[in-house]
Amino acid sequence: MKYCRNCLEPDTRPGAKFDDKGICSTCNYYNYFQLSYDEKERVRILQDIIEKNKKIKLNKYYDCIIGVSGGKDSTRQALWVRDKLNLKPLLVCCAYPPEQCTELGAKNLSNLMRLGFDIITTSPSPRTWQKFLKKGFYDGNYLRGPELALHSSLPQAAIKYNINLIFWGEGGNGKIFDHKTLNKKKEYDGNDLRNSNTLKNCNLDWMQEYIEDRAKLIPYSYPSKVDFKKNKIQIVYLGWFLKNWSIVDNAKHSSLYGLNLREDTVSKTGDLFGSMALDEEWVVINQMIKYLKFGYGRVTDYLNYEIRKKNISRKEAIKIVEKYDGACDEKYILHFCNYLKISQDEFWQVVSNLVNKKLFTLNNKKDKRKYLPKFKVGKGI
Repeated sequence: MKYCRNCLEPDTRPGAKFDDKGICSTCNYYNYFQLSYDEKERVRILQDIIEKNKKIKLNKYYDCIIGVSGGKDSTRQALWVRDKLNLKPLLVCCAYPPEQCTELGAKNLSNLMRLGFDIITTSPSPRTWQKFLKKGFYDGNYLRGPELALHSSLPQAAIKYNINLIFWGEGGNGKIFDHKTLNKKKEYDGNDLRNSNTLKNCNLDWMQEYIEDRAKLIPYSYPSKVDFKKNKIQIVYLGWFLKNWSIVDNAKHSSLYGLNLREDTVSKTGDLFGSMALDEEWVVINQMIKYLKFGYGRVTDYLNYEIRKKNISRKEAIKIVEKYDGACDEKYILHFCNYLKISQDEFWQVVSNLVNKKLFTLNNKKDKRKYLPKFKVGKGI
């Protein structure tokens, strides 16, 4: 395990690449983004996209679709598209089942309504969702099923309502690109999203043995390339057009317009600023598992960007990462286990199979951390 010489990105991150100077591809992209960013040129490109869409659009009420969850990114997107681009967006939310969604997320969706936006909410069958979530957990990624539904909801709604343009909250100077989805000539073009690790070419075969009614698969079905072409669907990464598109910047901006942030502390959530996945109860568990698999979690993600912006030194960031990365309060684990109807012992049996034993060792002292790192943050092994 080794780290980027500039930030704290480890080479254990899936898809991580380092140059011959030991600098990660994300830092290099950040520098490239800053140097190449031409606001006038990007505004022109965006205006061209909007004008092209106006010529083909069929829906006379809405200009575009934006996916929302009741979080920082969706709030900022919606406001920017409406108030800066003078477009009328239809907001689409694929909602989690009641056991998983948070009151905070519901409040933030209500805040979007208060700000004057129209929102359509979709929700797959809770029982089917639970089956897929449990299967995903045992396979190493409980979000596998939910993310299929979340990603599929936007192009499905676009086709249903004859709206060609979808704004997607990705891109920007802090982005770690999944290179299978990146159009190198048009970095704002999101139509290759189907090639991402999340969608894995939209394969639903693993789901079919868990259901009898194939209609239950509809919410998880990402429209085909043929459907995209027939309906002239264009996904645009909005973050590519904004120089200050980031976790912290989006949270700051959206908070000024009524966004509610997470109140639970970083020592319980590993969420340094309480601004991530505000609508979802178990993201804390997902980030803990990511930490145990790859040696980095949400705190590292936060601080890497702050290091690149020179808001914090690498040395100071290391201290914070060592203290908080991978933190997950037991109450979240208990809630998750109750939903899946499994014991905490069974939960840890599954998680232990996912732990990277080269990076972590079992903590025999039985304090709050089940596993202790063998590596030194910033130095590796």
